[in-house]
Amino acid sequence: MKKLVLASGNAGKLREFGQLLAPFDFEVLPQSAFAVPEAEEPHITFVENAIAKARHAARLTGLPALADDSGLCVTALGGAPGVFSARYAQSSPDEPKSDQRNNEKLIADLAGIKDRRAHYVAVLVLMRHADDPQPVVTEGEWHGEIIDTPRGEGGFGYDPYVLIPELGKTVAELPHEEKNRRSHRGQALAQLLARLRAGA
Repeated sequence: MKKLVLASGNAGKLREFGQLLAPFDFEVLPQSAFAVPEAEEPHITFVENAIAKARHAARLTGLPALADDSGLCVTALGGAPGVFSARYAQSSPDEPKSDQRNNEKLIADLAGIKDRRAHYVAVLVLMRHADDPQPVVTEGEWHGEIIDTPRGEGGFGYDPYVLIPELGKTVAELPHEEKNRRSHRGQALAQLLARLRAGA
């Protein structure tokens, strides 16, 4: 079985990726198992940050690496919060991240704006080694609109405020399995698995 390092310390992602990549003979290990510190994410695009994270983990472990970068893009805000989704309301880097403050800022920034279109983005990068000239890159999008009053107990981050119009539900109101199947990350992962099946 080939070892693959996940450029994340998120236990949920580790479990999900581990289960899905097991049939491809990959054993997915967290970068923390190798004492790899979190990579800098200085870029303004998801794909550049995902590549930076995957290359960082591959370089420090000598193993293939998988990284993702994801966030929420709101049309009327020029794509913000974008790559800053997790730290949208932070006034300084050492201030703790807060979903509640991020959501409060998002709703305040959209006050009086009719256009509420938004979409989640997820980019996955699989790098075979640190100098891989052609990493496998896949991307998923999940479109919805922002509502002012949160609905639902599931999910995290912006999920209670992102309504999926064709379902009549927010992301936070969807069952976990349905969210994973429809989501931006689910789409990107399905593409990655298809590429692996094709011998990428």
